[in-house]
Amino acid sequence: MDYLGSAIKVAASGLDAENARLRVVSENIANAQSTSKIPGGDPYQRKMVSFSSELDRASGTTQVKIDSIVRDSSNFELQYDPSHPAADEAGFVKLPNVNLLVEMADMRDANRSYEANLQVLKQARDLISMTIDLMRAR
Repeated sequence: MDYLGSAIKVAASGLDAENARLRVVSENIANAQSTSKIPGGDPYQRKMVSFSSELDRASGTTQVKIDSIVRDSSNFELQYDPSHPAADEAGFVKLPNVNLLVEMADMRDANRSYEANLQVLKQARDLISMTIDLMRAR
């Protein structure tokens, strides 16, 4: 069994998953103040990434995959601003359900997971290089 190749495949799947997670978090942060274009309409709705594990039969490894990207169903915050173009008849504007502290924590977690997977790839590469060097020394 090719252990280093399997480690590389698992780490690469983790990199892909965390990359998608970082893109979704970035989208959430970018739209944290995006309100509706029509009076009383819904603003941007926070997105969340759900992961699953999937068996790769060719390599015999379990890899992480994106199960789905879903919208957060939590309530929108209401702010009284009758002059806002998205205000309803009562003068309230619905604000996105994006909490910047939650998004920053999620971004930090995704970044750390990405770095951990990247470190696995670097270690596997170093081990392969050392193996090649040992084979040359003969």
